[in-house]
Amino acid sequence: QVQLVESGGGLVQAGGSLRLSCEASGSARSVNPMGWYRQAPGKQRELVAVCTSGGSTNYAGSVKGRFTISRINAENTVYLQMNSLKPEDTAVYYCNAKYPVWGDLQYDYWGQGTQVTVSS
Repeated sequence: QVQLVESGGGLVQAGGSLRLSCEASGSARSVNPMGWYRQAPGKQRELVAVCTSGGSTNYAGSVKGRFTISRINAENTVYLQMNSLKPEDTAVYYCNAKYPVWGDLQYDYWGQGTQVTVSS
């Protein structure tokens, strides 16, 4: 079992910044990768950014150059620094951690979600 606790969401004006944090507990040492997804009203959940334990990262095209994901393995924590925020970044942001089950099979753990609202 892995528990994910997020923090850092809120309301910010366009052009502003926010930093999201997600701490994993339980059987957290085995999770890889960890990342962030988001879901806007009426839309499907989408990948924002992921980071492996080795430091490899991947970003959605819409956030590349504005968002930075980082991970501290010793603390089982992943961060998402969001700069130059736009109204279209408004969504509930979810922390995700993938836990190895068998072979290539992984189980997805999710945080409770944190609201990010960007006003124009």
